[in-house]
Amino acid sequence: MAVTQLPPMALSAVSDDGGATQGILRRQALRESAARTYARALPIVPVRARGMTIEGADGRRYLDCLSGAGALALGHNHPVVLEAIRAVLDSEAPLQVLDLATPVKDAFTDELFATLPPGLAAGARVQFCGPAGTDAVEAALKLVRIATGRDGLLAFTGAYHGMTAGALAASGGAPAASVTRLPFPYDYRCPFGAGGERGAELSARWAENLLDDPKGGVPDPAGMILEPVQGEGGVIPAPDGWLLRMREITAARSIPLIADEVQTGVGRTGAFWAVDHSGVVPDVMVLSKAIGGGLPLAVVVYREELDAWPPGAHAGTFRGNQLAMAAGTATLAYVRENHLAQRAAVVGRRMLERLRRFAAGRPQIGEVRGRGLMIGLELVAPEAGPTAKAGGIAETGAVTEARTMAEAGTMAEAGQAGSPARVGPAARVGPVADADWEGTSGGTTPYGASRRAVAPGEVPPCEGAWLTGAEGEGTRGALSGDARQVLGGGVSYAGVTRTTAPSADPALAAAVQQECLRRGLIVELGGRHDAVIRLLPPLTITDEQTEAVLDRLADALDAAIRTSGTRSRSGEVPPAADPFAPPFTGNRH
Repeated sequence: MAVTQLPPMALSAVSDDGGATQGILRRQALRESAARTYARALPIVPVRARGMTIEGADGRRYLDCLSGAGALALGHNHPVVLEAIRAVLDSEAPLQVLDLATPVKDAFTDELFATLPPGLAAGARVQFCGPAGTDAVEAALKLVRIATGRDGLLAFTGAYHGMTAGALAASGGAPAASVTRLPFPYDYRCPFGAGGERGAELSARWAENLLDDPKGGVPDPAGMILEPVQGEGGVIPAPDGWLLRMREITAARSIPLIADEVQTGVGRTGAFWAVDHSGVVPDVMVLSKAIGGGLPLAVVVYREELDAWPPGAHAGTFRGNQLAMAAGTATLAYVRENHLAQRAAVVGRRMLERLRRFAAGRPQIGEVRGRGLMIGLELVAPEAGPTAKAGGIAETGAVTEARTMAEAGTMAEAGQAGSPARVGPAARVGPVADADWEGTSGGTTPYGASRRAVAPGEVPPCEGAWLTGAEGEGTRGALSGDARQVLGGGVSYAGVTRTTAPSADPALAAAVQQECLRRGLIVELGGRHDAVIRLLPPLTITDEQTEAVLDRLADALDAAIRTSGTRSRSGEVPPAADPFAPPFTGNRH
């Protein structure tokens, strides 16, 4: 793929002193609401964009790893998207038709169904919703409640499903009597203090036991909603085997499984849909963002047997957006025909490997994790000790109690920000997306997912990523189940002790974001404490752009670490990069 370039901007559109930019930003601050978010951290005024490059009103150019929060699978103003939009405009077709049938809508539906998991596409129905993912979530919750006659909902800690009332109720941290919150397998800060396969197994057992407990206090669930990779929650991939286990648990109890693929869909994670990694076929899929090619569009796709709602049960004026459907058709087809999901897997793995090498000497980078081109770096304060949260209960105590009970074969609840151990100096490596663990065959996980065989006494790959040798190198060695024993705030594994993860460092993350911006790189923050640097580049990112992103991010991290007064594990301040370097303004990227 050719490097995306922008031709020189007309001088009349550029302020040579940035005065126009400051004036626009000042008027925005005076006139827009206090609820604005991105504009506070990213004080830029975009005037043109192509591919991965954004140009501001002051003439500065940036590499965009935000991509409209993942909505721009092909980057800005991709030619196939622009061509599709112009074709609709030139045809004089109606732009807004409510839910009437049109050739544009028919073509979009054909292309969408061609990409769906075959087990769902064969008998699927689609509901076009208001043009936002949160409305599609509302529609999905309404659908399963009508179809089942039940009102309860199963959701997960750390989840984010949107900003409307029902979607918020299903998101992590929102109190709602009809929503039962289950522990998501957050490997780095496992609520059970176990992590890896063991932590995921305990999460699944918790869900199953709670549903089967007549005194569990769970309202009869109409559905279970989950994200295959928690995005806003901190880029936390769900283990494939755990997803299969959730499918088994819900299917056995006639509970519809809802996969929220608003951000993970259309090749983002290295498969067209994130559920494709595990082979899970959900009953309902919530889709938005990239399916509209950068324009507002949201749908719910579901099994036809759930299609029990009456006419008008869910409606919306702008559910007939013809431009978005045309752009979406072009985007879906381009991603499919050009195998961009597979490319995202390759490029994402390469980015993860380089970031993990970079993190190995910097304790401020607690974990590098992700899947495909959905990547996160969790930043921590190594000297501050474990995070204290969960209603005033010190997490070390809560986690120790949960770990003790878990190791004894029982279940105990701990705060969602509970911390698993990190061993030795090496940063955590995100075992779910580990190259040695994905795509292998033979053997099974505790949930029946196909994986390579694990010899007796050997550490399963996901758990092996937790262990480090005496030299601080990541190792995978033998581990006897009998060797596990609780030792205060950690767990001993064959002589290696885990300690609780350090506190999140949102101040450092904010500093890194600003240092990135100064170097011409746009990144997003996320996670429980806004301490995760998130990378969501377009699927069309070139090799040259990939290297530029990694170089700028590494420089920004070191500059922010140096400014914060923290030091690398070696005790030396990382080599200086000019912290005042202007954003890149050339045409290479």
